[in-house]
Amino acid sequence: MLRDTKSLDNFAIRATDGEIGKIKDMYFDDDAWALRYFVVDTGEWLASRKVLISPVSVQEPDWHGKTLPVSITKSQVSNSPEIDTDKPVSRQNEEQYFGYYGYPYYWGGMGLWGDAMYPYEVPTHISSGAGWVERQRDDEAAMASERARHRNDDPHLRSCETVKGYHVHATDGEIGHVSGFLVDEDTWAIRYLVVNTSNWWMGHEVLIAPAWISGVHWSDKTVSVDLSRDTIKASPPYDAKALLDREWERNLYKHYGRPGYWPA
Repeated sequence: MLRDTKSLDNFAIRATDGEIGKIKDMYFDDDAWALRYFVVDTGEWLASRKVLISPVSVQEPDWHGKTLPVSITKSQVSNSPEIDTDKPVSRQNEEQYFGYYGYPYYWGGMGLWGDAMYPYEVPTHISSGAGWVERQRDDEAAMASERARHRNDDPHLRSCETVKGYHVHATDGEIGHVSGFLVDEDTWAIRYLVVNTSNWWMGHEVLIAPAWISGVHWSDKTVSVDLSRDTIKASPPYDAKALLDREWERNLYKHYGRPGYWPA
């Protein structure tokens, strides 16, 4: 099922032994187009420190209660590496984070989450002590090799809140701005950008799939899509209150003449 990231604002993150805090933002990977971290404000508990929580630790969401249960403890969160969430998250930050929690790197492998397609399939190796990775000698060598190979990578992490408001350009002119994202609640993949076109077509919002994006330009805060303005204008309008089932998605992809993401 698809979820609007707006609906996740202020969701509670609940550890195995109590609440950690509220979701204030999300980091997504603009290469694979997947949510990689929830930015969580811990409030008075950790002096308003903001921490990153990976979807790897998320259990069955309680959508009615607006809570994401996670398989980690408050102590683990308290002792986790401090990362300045107001600055870009570096690959070194991620290595420290994944090493601490015992998660394999998502940027290695053929799946959306490393060797897995779903975050809950990711194997974890958390020790009973400080939480560091328990791996055999050959695993350590493999991880060291992977770490060296990706040392200078751009992690492609972007803030959802920052990208909201980016102007969207079709092949023949501007059509609106990014107002939100729709994510798959099973994989946490971003399936669509919600684009507000009200400056051109009153009260009209449309959906653009990441596969149709030809470029994201961080310097001038724009998103280019490989579609014409007229094609976008004639697309099925997005209604946040309506159910977006697979049949609706098929009609959307049929309108654009593009293959759906679901066969893969």
